[in-house]
Amino acid sequence: MKIRFAVAGSVLFFFGIAVGYASQKLDPSLYHGKSKQDAARSLLEAARVQAGDGSWERIAIGRIQYLGGMKADGQAVFDGILSTKHAASDEFRIARVYCEAGEWPKAKPLFDHYVAENPKDKTEIAEIGAYYLINGDRATAEGLFDKSFALSSELWATVAAAGAYLDVAPQE
Repeated sequence: MKIRFAVAGSVLFFFGIAVGYASQKLDPSLYHGKSKQDAARSLLEAARVQAGDGSWERIAIGRIQYLGGMKADGQAVFDGILSTKHAASDEFRIARVYCEAGEWPKAKPLFDHYVAENPKDKTEIAEIGAYYLINGDRATAEGLFDKSFALSSELWATVAAAGAYLDVAPQE
C-alpha cells in the first residue's frame, strides 16, 4: 500500500514539475537580439515543452517549421505523429499543412482517409471538397459537397464550397 502511494506521489510530482515548467513565462532572451531564424528556433523549442504530448499542438509546431523553411523538422514532427496511434483529425490537420505548402499529392491520401473514417463530418468533408476543387478535381469536389450538404446545411461547409469555386482555400 505504501509503495502505491509513493509511486503515485512521484508521478504526480513529476507531472507537477512538467506542468509548472510548461506554464512559466517565456524569457525575452529567447528572441530579443537574435536573428529571425534563431528566435523562431528558440520559441519553437519552448513551444515543444508547452505542447507536451498533444498532437494538435505538435502539428501546429510542425506547421510553422514546414512552412517556415525548416521543412525537414516539420516533416519529422508529422512522421512521428503518423507513425503512432493517432486520430483521423491529426491526418486532417497535417493534410491542411501540405495544402498550404502546395503539396496536394501529399495531402490527398490523408484527406481521403479522413473522409473514410468520418463520413458524417459535414464541415470537414466540404472543406476537403474545396481542396479537391482548388486542385482541379471538380467531380470529386462536388461529390463531397453533395455528401456534406445531404448531412445538413452548415455555414462553414457552405462557405468552404463557395470559396473553392473562386480558388479561395478554406480558412482554419
